[in-house]
Amino acid sequence: QVQLVESGGGLVQAGGSLRLSCAASGSIFSIDDMGWYRQVPGKQRELVAVVTRGGSTNYSDPVKDRFTISRDGAKSTVYLQMNSLKPEDTAVYYCNFRNVLTRRGRFSDCWGQGTQVTVSS
Repeated sequence: QVQLVESGGGLVQAGGSLRLSCAASGSIFSIDDMGWYRQVPGKQRELVAVVTRGGSTNYSDPVKDRFTISRDGAKSTVYLQMNSLKPEDTAVYYCNFRNVLTRRGRFSDCWGQGTQVTVSS
């Protein structure tokens, strides 16, 4: 399996900003989609944003115009810049990499361990 390491979560006041990072370790040849999901207790995990290998992006409606996803292929890293944060953005955020090609083979669906984002009102 491919290990994804997330960082950047924390506690912030409403209106503030945070930047999440997620990096894949090991010898990575290519990654297709890279995305961020979030989950609150008692609810299903939901898509926040995704960026394709070609650079196309897609955002969920609640975060459009506030969050920006980007990727650095050379570093096998995806970022999520979160601005104008709201209390309803509070969740555990997970990164997800699809179709990761490594020296050890192809891994179709890889997840980070999750990072807590808490937005206080």
